[in-house]
Amino acid sequence: MTFDRRIFNFAAGPATLPEEVLKQVADEMLNWRGLGTSVMEISHRSKEFMEVYEEVIQDLRTLMNIPDSYEILLLQGGGLGQNAAIPMNLMPLAKNGPRADFIVTGVWSEKSFKEAQKYGVANLAASSSAEKFNTIPARSSWQLSSDAAYVHYCANETIGGVEFPDVPDVGNIPLVADISSNILSKEMDVTKCAVWFGGAQKNIGPSGVTIVIVRKDLIGNSMGITPTIWDWSVQSNTQSMINTPPTFSIYMAGLVFKWLLKQGGVKVIEHRNQEKADLFYNFLDQSSLYENRVAKEYRSRMNVTFFLKDESLNAEFLAQSNATGLVALRGHKAAGGIRASIYNAMPIEGVKALVEFMRDFERRV
Repeated sequence: MTFDRRIFNFAAGPATLPEEVLKQVADEMLNWRGLGTSVMEISHRSKEFMEVYEEVIQDLRTLMNIPDSYEILLLQGGGLGQNAAIPMNLMPLAKNGPRADFIVTGVWSEKSFKEAQKYGVANLAASSSAEKFNTIPARSSWQLSSDAAYVHYCANETIGGVEFPDVPDVGNIPLVADISSNILSKEMDVTKCAVWFGGAQKNIGPSGVTIVIVRKDLIGNSMGITPTIWDWSVQSNTQSMINTPPTFSIYMAGLVFKWLLKQGGVKVIEHRNQEKADLFYNFLDQSSLYENRVAKEYRSRMNVTFFLKDESLNAEFLAQSNATGLVALRGHKAAGGIRASIYNAMPIEGVKALVEFMRDFERRV
C-alpha cells in the first residue's frame, strides 16, 4: 500500500519524528553547514561535529534540568546493552557481593532482571506478572534488600502500556530508571534517580544512540570483566568516543532537542501529551467495543494499549485503519490486541483521527 501524503504512524519504535525536523534533515543531507558533504561523512572528531556533540549535551541538560553532578553518555547498544552495562558498573557497590533489586512490571523490566542474573544476585523485589502486567505492585509490597547496589525499574512499559506516575521512593539505595519510552515526555526530577537510561528511537530520533545519565560519584566501580565499550569510566573520560559514535543519530537527536526547546520545553510537551492521552482514554472508557485493561492510575501516556471485545474483528480493524493512513497499530506479539504509541512527535490531530476512525468502526460492526 502506498500513500501520497504523510501518514499517522503509531509505531512503538522506531517511531514518528517531527515533520519539521525531517524536512531540515532532507535539506541538509547533501550539503551540511556549507561543507559540501553530509554530516554522516565527516569525522566524529572534527571541530564541526564536536560542536554538534557539545550542543546535544547542553540542550539535554537544559531540557531535563540535569545538574553538573551527573554525566551524560551517548552510547550504542540500546537499552538491552545497558541491561548488561548497568550491573557490571554498579553491582560491585553492593556490601556483600554483587546484588541488585528489580521491580518487574512488564517485558522490558523482566529482560533487565534476567540479564542481571549473569553478573550477580538479581532479587525480584516485586512483580505484576500474576496480574498480566496490567498494574504496578503497591509500594508497601516491595521486598527490597538491605544490601543491594541499586534498585531497577522501567518507568514506562511500551508493550503493556503501564507507566509509573511518579519516581518511586526507595530510600538511600541508588535508583536506576529505564526511560527509553517516556524520556522528555514529562518533567522528571533527575536527582531522584542515580541512573537514567534509554534508547533514542521513541521520543528522540532514529535508533542508534543510547542516552545514559549517571551520577558522577557512581562512575569508576566496574567489574573486571566489563568490556571497555560498556565501562562508564572509560566512556566518560573520552566523551563517549572510544570508538566511532553513532554520529547521524546524535545529530538528529540534537535537532529534536532544538525542536523541543522551540515548542517551549518539556513542560509544554507534557501538557500536550496529557491532552492526547485524556482524549484517547476518555473515548475508550465510554466505548462498548474497545477496552483498556490497565489499572487507571498506571495507564501509559505514551503507549495506549486496548482490545476489541470481539477479537475476531482485529484483522479487519487493522486492515481498515491501515488503509486510511493510521498505521502500525498491531499490538506486540507478547501482549496481543492493539497498541497506539503517541509519543511527543504525534500531533493531537493524529489521535483525533484515530479516535474518529475507531468511533466509526464501532458504529459499522
